[in-house]
Amino acid sequence: MKEQELNFEGIEQVPISAFTEKAYMDYSMYVVLDRALPFIGDGLKPVQRRIIFAMSGLGLSFSSKPKKSARTIGDVIGKFHPHGDSASYEAMVNMAQPFGYRYPIIDGHGNWGSQDDPKSFAAMRYTEARLAKYAQTLLEEINLGTVEWGQNFDGTLQEPKTLPSKLPNLLLNGVSGIAVGMSTDIPPHNLREVNSALIRLIDNPDMTTGQILKNIKGPDFPSGGEIISSKKELLDIYKKGSGILRVRAKYQIYENEIIITELPHQISGAKILEQIAAQMRAKKLPMLDDLRDESDHESPTRLVLSPKSNRVDLALLMNHLFATTDLEKSVRMNFNIIGIDGKPKVFSLKALLEEWLVFRTTTVKNRIGNRLEQVTERLHILEGLLIAYLNIDEVIAIIRKEDEPKEKLIKRFKITEIQANSILDLKLRFLAKLEEIKIKTEIQELSDERLQLEKILESKLKINTLIKDELISLAELHGDNRRTELIEREAAQAIDESKLVSNEPVTIILSKNGLVRSAKGHDVDLDKLTYRQNDSFLSSALGRSNQIVVFMDNKGKAYSILSHKLPSARGQGEPIASRFKLEDGASFKSMFFGKETDKWLVTSSAGYGFIISLNSLYSRNKSGKAILNLPKNSEVIPAKPIGEKGKYIAAVSSDGRLLLFEIEDFPELSRGKGNKILSLPKKTNAYMTSVCALSKEDSLIVVSGDRKKIIKPAELSNFIGKRGQRGNLVGRNWKKIDTLIPKS
Repeated sequence: MKEQELNFEGIEQVPISAFTEKAYMDYSMYVVLDRALPFIGDGLKPVQRRIIFAMSGLGLSFSSKPKKSARTIGDVIGKFHPHGDSASYEAMVNMAQPFGYRYPIIDGHGNWGSQDDPKSFAAMRYTEARLAKYAQTLLEEINLGTVEWGQNFDGTLQEPKTLPSKLPNLLLNGVSGIAVGMSTDIPPHNLREVNSALIRLIDNPDMTTGQILKNIKGPDFPSGGEIISSKKELLDIYKKGSGILRVRAKYQIYENEIIITELPHQISGAKILEQIAAQMRAKKLPMLDDLRDESDHESPTRLVLSPKSNRVDLALLMNHLFATTDLEKSVRMNFNIIGIDGKPKVFSLKALLEEWLVFRTTTVKNRIGNRLEQVTERLHILEGLLIAYLNIDEVIAIIRKEDEPKEKLIKRFKITEIQANSILDLKLRFLAKLEEIKIKTEIQELSDERLQLEKILESKLKINTLIKDELISLAELHGDNRRTELIEREAAQAIDESKLVSNEPVTIILSKNGLVRSAKGHDVDLDKLTYRQNDSFLSSALGRSNQIVVFMDNKGKAYSILSHKLPSARGQGEPIASRFKLEDGASFKSMFFGKETDKWLVTSSAGYGFIISLNSLYSRNKSGKAILNLPKNSEVIPAKPIGEKGKYIAAVSSDGRLLLFEIEDFPELSRGKGNKILSLPKKTNAYMTSVCALSKEDSLIVVSGDRKKIIKPAELSNFIGKRGQRGNLVGRNWKKIDTLIPKS
């Protein structure tokens, strides 16, 4: 099929692929050029440019009385920008917010939002606005022949295609935008630094990016803060025109309280407080007692954090908050902008400054050329008026007598049509004022000015000197000190959660139905604890509040959680299964608690097991960590600690046989089935019921139902053997043994 053809009815036919491709490309270019990306010259998007131009047309200069914002937006959307009023008003608000723009272009009166909530501005019918003093740098030369003009959307008005900015507004205020397939993110910079870099670049065009950064230290945000990226990182970003830098809040210590005074760009103090409060509710900041917002008009940012005691390491606490909240933020930089050629491109810092200097040089030349044209035209008219003055009687006679005085004047005095018209336009009362000396004086002044303008246009050096002088004066008029400090720091690291928790003795209690609770202290009377219906005590463990508790289910999986996160013992406990993702049919049978280096016996009823370090049982996965492989038809036996003085491992079977062997003969593993502990002949259907670790001085308590038997150290020698043997009978009436308990 041809690219394009007509049918018999005269209807144009285009392949759907060609049509959609063209439609998409047209839309994409419209978004890129007319909506999302700024122009390098004035650093503005079309909507911003139209708002500023419309306000200048309404006479809303800095010295004028402000008018309702609705009036401005009405002019903007009615004359230049036929889009939604809310979007246009929001663009206007952004240019007026001092916490968003480094050098606000609009001076707003009323509620224009706050740093905590930039979107909280009042409706446009309530607010008033006028152009800020800084806006003069964008508009001052607009009527001096400096820029190209075009028709508005309906062809009834003229609007500038760009504003003749006297400063690189793109860098000073920054901009962000998202187009189709591309975006831009330029942070604000300091006016004095940028102007000094431009002056140096004019004098030395061979400057490197590194040399430019001696003047432009980095971004300068209106909210202050600290840039903690290294000089090398900044150099790489500015060389490539893209990258990520890190910005951090500033704080000070006063009377053992942390006072946050400056936040990263576009970060809300309310959001920071919310993030910190969430950690406090989750018991992740136990050393923090209180936080409050003391911000006001005099101190826009003042967030106060109060620790529980003066022993808290405040620097360590802030380092944790930098890592876990927006007190430290990554800022994306991407110098993707529309160049002088009208095409989007990613500029390096040097290329951006060079391109803007080309724009500014062209603007200055246009301004001077326009003034030269005005001077030349005025000189031409003055020469005609001088002729008229010298021949005033003859001129009056020609005007009185001739039907076509203009042609007669042109022919008689050899003047141009413009000069003749200027003579004819004079009123009689002005003829007396046409004094020769005044005309000649003005001619001389304008001739001198023309000569000077011509010299400037012909000299690149004079153009550059003019631009430099303007930059110096504008830096004095609008410049200020840097607000954002540059301090190279390491990236913040979150503190290990266990180190943030207070170190107190606790007792963890686990019931048979899997309910867990935590009681303060090690002197808890377990007999006085109450349980839910059809539930009872299973096990308990002693440890510290900053230690990790490990639970093992009947499938051989281990699950871990910080003990301070467990519910209080004031109640009857909560299902520990709700904190994890258990397999169907899984239930908790064992609990581990203590130091990371503690050793534990992990065994199955099949007579197998191994020794494992407590830290090998830790798991961040809610689904648990597979530890013990269970042989067929076997179960997990409650784990037992070995202790520092452990010498023997004692194991007992369901048929009443007890075996002791040295711990040295038993391996330490991290997972698996383990090694054989006790021999269990198949014909007996016996299984291992319990294990424990003993020292040489320990006695052993054998429990069978409600009965207990104590085997003293001297008697235990009868049960000592090698690992994997069957063991000896405990006694004639001790066939079914439930558990073994070591006794010091």
